[in-house]
Parts: sequence; structure tokens; C-alpha cells
Amino acid sequence: MSKLLRVLLLLCLLLPSASVLASGKGRTRGLEEAQYAWSAAVRWGDFEGAWNLVDPQQRQAHPLSDIDFSRYKQVQISSYRDLGSRALEDGAVEREIEIGVFNRNTMVERTVRFRERWHYDPQTKTWWQDNGLPDLWRGE
Repeated sequence: MSKLLRVLLLLCLLLPSASVLASGKGRTRGLEEAQYAWSAAVRWGDFEGAWNLVDPQQRQAHPLSDIDFSRYKQVQISSYRDLGSRALEDGAVEREIEIGVFNRNTMVERTVRFRERWHYDPQTKTWWQDNGLPDLWRGE
């Protein structure tokens, strides 16, 4: 029984050091969570929710109107596929996405590629998407 207590005591002593090691991965986990929230919002057609994950400076510089958001209600997302990502020299991360878009008015489905660019804001400790909402009408 005392051997079990020693093992438990040792685990309790090691636990704080494990959390310190895990905090180094905090930014990576934060990026994964932000990207998951973004992809879920886009997949389910919650473009206003996705808009909240766009960098506030980008939202202020390029605001979207109610008419802009109403355009997104004319489409349904049929697929959202991550084609790969890469880290950039400035610490940002780019992720190439392929989005299946079904137009509710024309009943036509097509595929659109979109490049997400994510950067970390150390003040807010948040990952922000820099490129705004995907242009689902490019070429139309």
C-alpha cells in the first residue's frame, strides 16, 4: 500500500511540470480550436458566426452589410475539405480549403477553393482568420 502512495505522490509532483509542457502547445491547440470553429460555422452555413472569427481590424476595414450576409443564405455548403496547411515565416498559418457549394436558386453545385490565413494575436491570445469570408461567387 505504501508503494501505491509513493507512486501517487510522485504523479502529483509531476503533474504541474506536465501542465507547463502542455502550455507550450497552447497556441497550437488554440489554432486547432479556432479552425474547427471556423470550419463548423462555414459547413453549417453560419457565416455570421464565421465572420466573428475574422480579425476585428479586417472586419472594420471591410464591413459586410445585411445584403452581403443574405447572399450567403442563398447557398448551402455540401462539403468542406482541408487540402493542407503550412506555417509561414511571420508565424501565420495558411490552410487551403475546398468548399462544395450548392446554389439554392439555380440548383447547381460547384467547388470553390479558399485560402485561410490565420495569425495569432498575443494581446487577446486569439487566433484570427485574415482573409474574410470565402467568395462563393467568384466567376459568376
